[in-house]
Amino acid sequence: MITSREIRQQYLDFFVKRHAHVFVPSSPVVPHDDPTLLFTNAGMNQFKPYFLGTQTAPWKRVANTQKCIRAGGKHNDLDDVGRSRRHHTFFEMLGNWSFGDYFKLGAIEMSWELLTQVWKLDPSRIHVTCFEGDEKNGVPRDTEAADIWKQVARLPDNHIHYFGKDNFWEMGDTGPCGPCTEIYYDRTPDKSGGPQVNGSDPRVMEIWNNVFIQYNRNPDRSLVTLPAQHVDTGMGFERICQVLQGKEDNFAIDLWEPFFRAIGEVSGHRYTGQFTATNSIDAAAEAANAQLRTDIAFRVIADHARCLTFALTDGAVPSNEGRGYVLRRILRRAVRFGRQQLGMRDPFMYRLVDTVAEAMGEAFPELRKNPGRVKDLIKDEEVSFGKTLDRGIELFDEAAKRGGTANTIAADDAFKLHDTYGFPVDLTRVMAEERGMTVDIAGFEKLMDEAKEQARAGGGTANIARESLVNIVQQDNPPATEFIGLDADSVKGTQARVETFVLTYRLEGEEYKRIDHATAGEQLAVVVARTPFYAEMGGQVGDTGIIINAGGGQLMVQDTIKVGGVFFHLGIVERGPFLATPVGDRRLQTLTLQVDPHRRARIMSNHTTTHVMNCAIRLHVSKTADQRGSLVDDQKLRFDYAHHAALTLDEIEAVEKTVNEDIARDLPVYHDVVPQEQALKIHGLRAVFGEKYPPRVRVVSIGVPVKDLVANPENVEWGGYSIEFCGGTHLAKTGEAEGFVLVQEEAVAKGVRRITALTGEMAHQAQARGDMLIARLGALRGLGASVEQAEALTRGVAELSSALANTQLPALVKARLREGIADLQKTLKELNKARSKEAAGDVVEAARKIAENTNGGVIVESLDGADADMLRTAMDVIRKKKPESALLLGSVSGGGEKVSFIAAVPEALIKKGLKAGDWVREVAKAAGGGGGGRPDMAQAGGKDPAKLDEALEVGRKFAAAKV
Repeated sequence: MITSREIRQQYLDFFVKRHAHVFVPSSPVVPHDDPTLLFTNAGMNQFKPYFLGTQTAPWKRVANTQKCIRAGGKHNDLDDVGRSRRHHTFFEMLGNWSFGDYFKLGAIEMSWELLTQVWKLDPSRIHVTCFEGDEKNGVPRDTEAADIWKQVARLPDNHIHYFGKDNFWEMGDTGPCGPCTEIYYDRTPDKSGGPQVNGSDPRVMEIWNNVFIQYNRNPDRSLVTLPAQHVDTGMGFERICQVLQGKEDNFAIDLWEPFFRAIGEVSGHRYTGQFTATNSIDAAAEAANAQLRTDIAFRVIADHARCLTFALTDGAVPSNEGRGYVLRRILRRAVRFGRQQLGMRDPFMYRLVDTVAEAMGEAFPELRKNPGRVKDLIKDEEVSFGKTLDRGIELFDEAAKRGGTANTIAADDAFKLHDTYGFPVDLTRVMAEERGMTVDIAGFEKLMDEAKEQARAGGGTANIARESLVNIVQQDNPPATEFIGLDADSVKGTQARVETFVLTYRLEGEEYKRIDHATAGEQLAVVVARTPFYAEMGGQVGDTGIIINAGGGQLMVQDTIKVGGVFFHLGIVERGPFLATPVGDRRLQTLTLQVDPHRRARIMSNHTTTHVMNCAIRLHVSKTADQRGSLVDDQKLRFDYAHHAALTLDEIEAVEKTVNEDIARDLPVYHDVVPQEQALKIHGLRAVFGEKYPPRVRVVSIGVPVKDLVANPENVEWGGYSIEFCGGTHLAKTGEAEGFVLVQEEAVAKGVRRITALTGEMAHQAQARGDMLIARLGALRGLGASVEQAEALTRGVAELSSALANTQLPALVKARLREGIADLQKTLKELNKARSKEAAGDVVEAARKIAENTNGGVIVESLDGADADMLRTAMDVIRKKKPESALLLGSVSGGGEKVSFIAAVPEALIKKGLKAGDWVREVAKAAGGGGGGRPDMAQAGGKDPAKLDEALEVGRKFAAAKV
């Protein structure tokens, strides 16, 4: 059986080697430079500028296999995964493109050649679709494509089908578009599937789509013909593997075997490949249906493991919005299937990252660069969701009982599962379907819209039912909270033991309601009289940590927000009971409030350094670079400011140098509350544009006491210091920040720039990574421009390029690496030209000698240093002189790291039993590898170069036994 690896390579070889396409690697699945997309969902995404005409394509013909995710937005296959035979969240899209080069004739000719001549598909089973036309918009019926199919493939009329919008492809509401021709393969036993084309019968499956981009859609929906016509094609890799391997579903192909094996080892279950439920009610039927649920879980987990690993490798992270939320939904969906269907209570998804890297790392080497980071991200998410999963399942069971007569999960319950326990509604819907129930989606969406409106009104983070908290402050009038987190006597403001009232509000649907006590798993908003927890405001995120009451009840605080003067500690009860002060009771409780000290320290480091950087920007960039916003958390500092242009490298270097000098000076950080009127007179004081400040303001000054500023406010020297209004937490001295690197500078709006930077250990790590890569760049430059060094240089450039794309580095280092990589690539281009010319000549000469000096029906030889392409060249040379001989060639290539084999057998010897595919497979096994192919021509690879001679001897004996 042809392997998925061989299919992928044969596709690329067909277009690159036979039809002069350029191989362009897959773009990341996270389109950081395209805000219109959640994920890369088609091979053409990275080529949009060429279709739009905003850039000129550097090539005429391109081919690749593109990593794709369809799990959100317009293209969303998430709900079908696990039950469908052919839907995935992550998949590969094989594609070939023409930018103003070949058009309909060329695309159709190559499609037919690959399918019927290379892959030997039965022509009588192939159907195609064409666009039926759109008279309203003046688009004619695409008889041109149909006529080409008749000419090239001799397809009869009943194998050419016309459809409407399904056969007209558009990038969006406006922009390039055009008709397409889809290719279907009919696998019905009697080839009667024609009427099912573009239908739901899985036996009649679309495998390839050729899009002919010939129009541009205007905002008024009118169409005009493009000056240059393009081709955009896409072939589902998993689907074509299904067809070529003779399987009935995508999950039966060899690509999935490592995943099912790994899940089986983790879970103790086995995969059998069932898709259909049994309607009987006997024990055998129940067992079969139980196995079906197991198989669905296997498919969901395997698919989602691939999707998450690729997305996180390419820079995405799980979060509460955008693509991050989609990934969080995917992970939680997989975890729920693992918990309920396979009984896996411990984190398990992260353990599959290594399987993804091993199974697919050869085609996508980036998977093997830093799998540890991906595993850590997934495991953290699993642990977090696991804390509420059991309670959420219990709540679902209760909701299912309440909705029994209507057979529907109520909108309030679905919303609570989403908002409180992290159950995405599609997960709730899946659980409902398993019980033959539905979910009130319309009601749920209404509640979601209301919650979003409340969040927009409240601003900030963690806006769970914020409007409800506003109502509590307005109606219950709880006392204002005293913030004691700036008190150095309270263990640097991170811990306090407080005698206080405790007001506890439990989240019920979209509202918080007052309760006297809470049990484990419940979501609360807690108010106390005094707290060291900082509430999110002024760009600084709220604190997290734990609150412990006298009875041992414990609240895990996930965020702290402020409404009016009241601080709400939002979190989940980890251990109950968590007791509140009953209504009308004046008794106090003794609470221990512990802010996460390490997180707080990182936040303070980033916050204080933001002030220092703000001053440095004014010094080196512009005195009018007014602050437009900021975000300070435990990972980074982000600062928005008014400026018309991107920072130059010199400006970045100057800002970095000044900030690090101020950190090295270990300047004291002063703060004091003074009348606003007095503070505004201080020369050089900076305040946020448009911000409203109270009558008495807190002034934070770095390097000079606030009392000195107030005593002599007009002193022009103050202009060189960082002096700002600020209510946040700060370091005692700048030296505690330890270091600073600017990692990104970008535009966020017209006239507004954004800087992202790191401090402390994260800055040191980024700089260390940068220093290592710069040293690696220097070593590569020192290799010289010799042909002998070309392979080492090629590997080095690939490693540097991958690190540049996937590693958080100082902006200055990135600039140096880009420049250095560009220089090395120029050198490589020249070296590769020289190397290819020299190597090709050597191979041809060696092949001639083999042909001249060998006799007999079987020729088995080695060619030192020849790669797979060179072996094919040598094969062609020998076959011309020895057409009746069976040939087996082997070589060690890739810098001595791998073994390649190729075999060709004439028809006469095939009839005697010698088949090329079997021959190379046996030979490759002897060298620690594998492969195979057609009886007349096949190739394979090995992992042990030392076994080349031994493998070739195996080949001689194998052939001798056959002929």
